[in-house]
Amino acid sequence: MNKLNTNLSIPNIFTVSDGTGETALSIVRAVRVQFEHAEMHIERYNKVRSREMLEEMLLSAKNKNATVVATLVNPELRVFLISRSMQLGVKVVDVLFPLLETLSEQLGKRPSSIPGLLRQLDEGYFKRISAIEYTVRHDDGVISSDLPEADIILIGVSRTSKTPLSMYLGHKGYKVANIPLVPGIDPPIELSKVDQNKIIGLIIDPTRLAEIRVARIEALGTNDIGDYADIEKIFEELEWSREIFKKNKRWPVLDVTGKALEENSVEIEKIILSRFPELSDE
Repeated sequence: MNKLNTNLSIPNIFTVSDGTGETALSIVRAVRVQFEHAEMHIERYNKVRSREMLEEMLLSAKNKNATVVATLVNPELRVFLISRSMQLGVKVVDVLFPLLETLSEQLGKRPSSIPGLLRQLDEGYFKRISAIEYTVRHDDGVISSDLPEADIILIGVSRTSKTPLSMYLGHKGYKVANIPLVPGIDPPIELSKVDQNKIIGLIIDPTRLAEIRVARIEALGTNDIGDYADIEKIFEELEWSREIFKKNKRWPVLDVTGKALEENSVEIEKIILSRFPELSDE
């Protein structure tokens, strides 16, 4: 006789929907009965209509190591759910969208009961998903053979907003790679093999960078500043990065000091679209 392994932890399942959530709950219940005597903790998140609500749910799911079962019909919320869950390492099962797409292909039309779906769930949606996946894979110096496929490559010393800018631009449909400049180490040789017009250098005020790095160190629970947040070392580090940029004339340099993420993103887009107008959605 098979015995239940009582040492296994009871899984947490979150159902999330922008409607009543009955579909997701029914699917979870249907699956649960296939596992005899299995217990599951199920939490329902219904009528989710904003990114803020999804963010709160995902953080809770991460804390509880939960699997999220989603039946979101809003494309923008679905894109955010998938991209943010990848960043947090939360498992998400999107049960509605694959079936919608399959039936739409077979029937040759979109579900008429969902206004705007034909316009919203088009190539643009898949482009954004692909861009987000690419950007997550190429965060913080992760270099692979598909680096030349990037639309944008951001480089700069540590804490110059490379990752936040990458993720923001990724949500807008750009494939972004970001690569840190490490003092005394030449930029990766792979950079010489990509279109130099895709590369943008990031710079910041030394004092502001020191403040950001000190805050980062404190957030990690230590007071050991070392060279990382030493103002003199930071001056040297930034000057060294400027020398790198000067040697590469086709790399525009953006000063991110005191500007909002959206503002810096707009400037980067302007630079890239002036060089690659085919990337524009217009």
